[in-house]
Amino acid sequence: MSILRKSPCTYTLVRHYHKQHKPHKPPRKPIPFVTDLKPIQNPDELFSVFNDYHQTGTFKHDYPSYSSLIYKLAKKRNFEAVETLLQQLQLYNVRCKEALFIGLIQHYGKTGFVDKAVELFRRMPSFDCYRSLQSLNAILNVLVQNGRLDEAGEMFKGCSKMGFRPNVVSFNVMMKGWLGKGEWDGARKVFDEMLEREVEPSVVTYNCQIGFWSKKGEFTQAKRLFDEMVSKGKKPNAVSYGLLMEALCSVGKFKEAKKMMFDMEYQGCKPRLVNYGVLMNDLAKRGNFDEAKGLLNDMKKRRIKPDVVMYSILINYLCKESKVEEAYRMLVEMQVNGFEPNAATYRMIVDGYCNGGKFDEGLKVLNAMLLSRHCARLETFCCLIIGLVNNGKVGDACFVMEEMMNRRMSPDFSSWEALVASNCGGDKQARLLVSELVSSSV
Repeated sequence: MSILRKSPCTYTLVRHYHKQHKPHKPPRKPIPFVTDLKPIQNPDELFSVFNDYHQTGTFKHDYPSYSSLIYKLAKKRNFEAVETLLQQLQLYNVRCKEALFIGLIQHYGKTGFVDKAVELFRRMPSFDCYRSLQSLNAILNVLVQNGRLDEAGEMFKGCSKMGFRPNVVSFNVMMKGWLGKGEWDGARKVFDEMLEREVEPSVVTYNCQIGFWSKKGEFTQAKRLFDEMVSKGKKPNAVSYGLLMEALCSVGKFKEAKKMMFDMEYQGCKPRLVNYGVLMNDLAKRGNFDEAKGLLNDMKKRRIKPDVVMYSILINYLCKESKVEEAYRMLVEMQVNGFEPNAATYRMIVDGYCNGGKFDEGLKVLNAMLLSRHCARLETFCCLIIGLVNNGKVGDACFVMEEMMNRRMSPDFSSWEALVASNCGGDKQARLLVSELVSSSV
């Protein structure tokens, strides 16, 4: 009896067919509540939509609903509402993912609510949520960034009691804390402990140390660590070279830094934005704006696309040199080239106009900033209010004050004084706003 055998070609075709015709998972259906939540910015309106869905009786809020709303509220710094929702999560036994708590811990840290971040980290098991090393690293980072290195050290020492074995990220965070305090010996002790525990250092581990000496302008020390990293088999990245370039620029060796950027390519590391950023920053700081703009053209030739940070470096130094109109043109150029300014970029321009006494122009940029869903600093709002009132633009000042109130920001004494003075002058709109502010603060 003959046995039919499939040829290798047939097997190849079969494998190809199965590879090309794998069953596709159906796309996830969008959750109506989450979709409706995305464009809303007002915290009160967020809760209103949340309650409307709950009252329909046909929609049950689960983890995606709660997490989306909590992220939105945390971003708006409405932590009182966040706490209310966390209590509901426990009340209704909603199973949560670790990512929600890591995100919240980071938000608390950014806004200085470190104790709340620590408390939440400790409460995570009560939400039936497993704490991984990622959560530990998040809280360690918050403590370090907020200058509470001693507490971070205690928590780091107690890792084993919590069931954690520190990894390279944990050690890097602790090293960053010591280096941030200027304590080189403390950082090296962490590094030595890392080696004792057989945790392999990463490029980031070495970059932290290289950066410490680079910022001090100690190129020799930085280069020694760079060479040590290479000898240990770690391949330097663009940041490693950027830190060395920064050290050279800080001691006036711009040409050597520029040469290093082109030489690094021969070592198998292509220049990145970070390297151009170092050169751009040095040129702009010294007022060589034409040469700095030339770097943007050089990047285009090398097919390296500038980003918001690159443009912001130029805008920052132009504003510092009182060349705000030129900075504004750079902002427009940036938008024409497809880059959306971030909050910091807008703030530089608004502050630049305010410092130059051009409050009308500052208000126009503030409007664009608010429409882009970015928020100005309290100091910027207050400076605009005082300047507009002094220039007789009380209506515009009232608009700025209202925008502050909508963002739960309180004016300083000088802003109050300016508005009260205009109120005494008989401006009806200012009088109404002052009355509203007084009643809301009682």
